[in-house]
Amino acid sequence: MSAKDALDSLFSRYLSGSKIFANRDVLKHDYIPDNLPHRGEQIQRLGGILAPALSKSKISNAFIYGKTGTGKTAVTKFVLSKFEGKAREVGAPVDVCYVNCRLSGTNYRVLASICKSVGMDVPFTGLATGELLDRFKDFINLHNSIVIVALDEMDALVKDKGGDDLLYELTRINEGLREGWVALVGITNDVNFKEFLDPRVLSSLSEEEVVFKPYLANELFDILRERAEMAFLKGVVDEGTIRLCAALAAGEHGDARRALDLLRVAGELAERLGRDKVDEELVRLAQQKVEHDRMTEILKSLPIHSKLVLLSVFILNAKLDINGAITGDVYNVYSELCGKVSLEPLTQRRVSGLINELDVLGILNARVVSFGRYGRTKKIRLGIPERVIMEILSEDELVGKLFSFSPTSVKKK
Repeated sequence: MSAKDALDSLFSRYLSGSKIFANRDVLKHDYIPDNLPHRGEQIQRLGGILAPALSKSKISNAFIYGKTGTGKTAVTKFVLSKFEGKAREVGAPVDVCYVNCRLSGTNYRVLASICKSVGMDVPFTGLATGELLDRFKDFINLHNSIVIVALDEMDALVKDKGGDDLLYELTRINEGLREGWVALVGITNDVNFKEFLDPRVLSSLSEEEVVFKPYLANELFDILRERAEMAFLKGVVDEGTIRLCAALAAGEHGDARRALDLLRVAGELAERLGRDKVDEELVRLAQQKVEHDRMTEILKSLPIHSKLVLLSVFILNAKLDINGAITGDVYNVYSELCGKVSLEPLTQRRVSGLINELDVLGILNARVVSFGRYGRTKKIRLGIPERVIMEILSEDELVGKLFSFSPTSVKKK
């Protein structure tokens, strides 16, 4: 069969209707179901924090944290949607705004999104952030607005230099307002995020905390079973296949996103291969594909300072043959790399936090070793193959040109 005939056959098979999916969108990350199993406690907690705003009472800021795939974004969007609907029903003057800080990228764009959510007309760029903040305050004072702002993945904003300046202004914004007020719901995947915050920001942001623990295997099974009933045609997926997806994801820190990805990709593989069942073999194949795609996505979305820390370990491992570099060597090379791209280095304490985060993600392996009375340090190695790092980060406009860099602060052993 020619390539053209093969493609025609493939397209015709899809056009004739899927034998696998009833609604594949149900398995995507941005789908918010009407029921969120095993998150009732967190829903009630966040709803209880927001509820007084319906009667115009001021509420505390909230800080939501937990690892990736524990339901933070889904619960927050679910609660905000129900809250916004109730506010309209009772005529409460409340505006709700959700911003993904990693996607927005800069202080200005985050603040512009907040302004647009309350009906302000602001340019995409061109104003100083301080000027935009002043306009936002004036608008709230003029309209006596109540604004609930959810900042998702705010660690991406804060870890870049100056990121906590905006958070500081937002946590203190009510001091300059007369009738209206702003409440923040901060969301982060990084359990070490607090180490990066200015103490003044932390004291205001953490007035109320909601913690999301990883899902257990049986909880993931309940989630997948509900989604599978909506996503697949009857008889396509059996309980054993769903349990395997749940077990594999439970081994990866109880990540519901990973479980959903495994089930969705397994279904897509079945579709492409012309099968009418999603079985455990396809789940195993999906696991390999998801793992590669996941690492690609993680590396591409790392903040610039995290990329430079990773590149520092890569240079120490690959160019200087130091397999197990100490924290001080990593920091010295990182500082040199910052100089090459005209960035001011973060403090060694912050870089140590970034190393911990990359360790949690499996990108680095950081092991604490003791030197007796001389103290302790970390021995740091790459957790993924060198070729994967080169393949993905070499495409980065800023970092890609640094692979040929030779540091002067550390010598080859």
